[in-house]
Amino acid sequence: MAVDAAPSGESAARPVAVRGGHQGSGDGVPCRRTQAVVSSTTAAERRRGARAGREDHLKHLADGCRTDTSPHKRLKRGTDMKRMGRRSFLAASTSLGIGAGLSTHAIVSEVSENETSDKALDISRRDQDLPFIGTEETFSTPTLLKLNSINQDHIAFLEEIGLSDLGERRIGDMDAGGLNVQILSAHTPSVQNVPGQKGIDLAYRLNRQLVDGPIAKYPGRFKAFATLPLQSPEAAADELERSVREDGFLGALTNGHIAKKYLDHPDFEPVLARAVALDVPIYLHPGYPADEVFKIYYSTTRSKYTEEYQDYIFSGSGYGWHQEVLTQCIRMITYGVFDRFPKLKIIIGHMGEGLPFYYERIVNDMGQPTKDSLEKPIGQYFQDNFWVTTSAFPQTELLDLLLKYISVDRVMFATDYPFADIKEQTDWFRGVDLPREDKEKIAFRNAEKLFRMKVPVK
Repeated sequence: MAVDAAPSGESAARPVAVRGGHQGSGDGVPCRRTQAVVSSTTAAERRRGARAGREDHLKHLADGCRTDTSPHKRLKRGTDMKRMGRRSFLAASTSLGIGAGLSTHAIVSEVSENETSDKALDISRRDQDLPFIGTEETFSTPTLLKLNSINQDHIAFLEEIGLSDLGERRIGDMDAGGLNVQILSAHTPSVQNVPGQKGIDLAYRLNRQLVDGPIAKYPGRFKAFATLPLQSPEAAADELERSVREDGFLGALTNGHIAKKYLDHPDFEPVLARAVALDVPIYLHPGYPADEVFKIYYSTTRSKYTEEYQDYIFSGSGYGWHQEVLTQCIRMITYGVFDRFPKLKIIIGHMGEGLPFYYERIVNDMGQPTKDSLEKPIGQYFQDNFWVTTSAFPQTELLDLLLKYISVDRVMFATDYPFADIKEQTDWFRGVDLPREDKEKIAFRNAEKLFRMKVPVK
């Protein structure tokens, strides 16, 4: 099952151009800086490419190409793309015996890792019955795929991995991984770059089609974050309230800057105030940078480096996304959002978007200059107003670092499906060496408490 929000008469065959930061007009005309439509490859070619080692590249591309904002505009599909992805390279290195002359330290480390693996296996067996709520699980529709994709080949790949499937395939993947519930959110940047009544209507249709589709068909398996027309803040606040009160949505999810403004801007106070009044959280998902930022930080004058979307992924899932979310978090704190809305609840994903690594530097260096302007020490806001999910970062060392700074009561499980494998991440978390009580909190209890929901009984 795939839901769609296409208005009647919209052609599904409309060519998809490389689209940019001015796509919000809704006229389908690409930015004048890039008019080329990147030709799609055939399905057979894509399959051959995956077998030749491109699958990992495409999976990174899929995770990093979830918007039609500015970085798309200059990208062109390479005709001589490298045939070996990162995973393929690592596998080949192992099979060829690269690094066979291991040091004694490396051998000892390998033995230690084996012992750790055995312990993780025992813990995993103990925790096979652990329920899971996935708090960052993405969906799309044919309309959103056209709106938020690079080209026809990208659309075909996103369809291939199941982004727009909200039926048996998705349920099957959830069952295979032991994921009890998915909290759905729309493909980046959803409709927040579509202004005016068109954006308002599209957001409403997307929200209603989830309710009438997968949420109704598979009771208890799907919940959702509202899609909001954020270029119309008052209408966005109204749609948040409608979707929560009428349709049982759990909050909202945003995607980076909205027309070069973050949620600390006064324009969005109606949305924040309504979220507080409804006592629901806002999930800050990454978005791509504005044109000016992209040019300064990520663009290159050497075209060969764009052939495999290097600058695009650099500004997205490869690095830029995580910095962008953390920047927005710090802006919201330092510019007084949580002093004006002390009960506002914010969720961030990807194991804190770099927050654990930078936590002490942020708190120490920003503490003094914000001492007189904020009502609380800067670090306290992270404890009082933020929740963090594990989405797409199944790494125990990062979880350990996160828990050093953020309470286990504020951490929730997520997979980032279908850009990440559900079973890989549930298997990882079952083997994590934490007390059972803490694991239950992360896996489902913290989400149950925050969203006032229950994991359905099988």
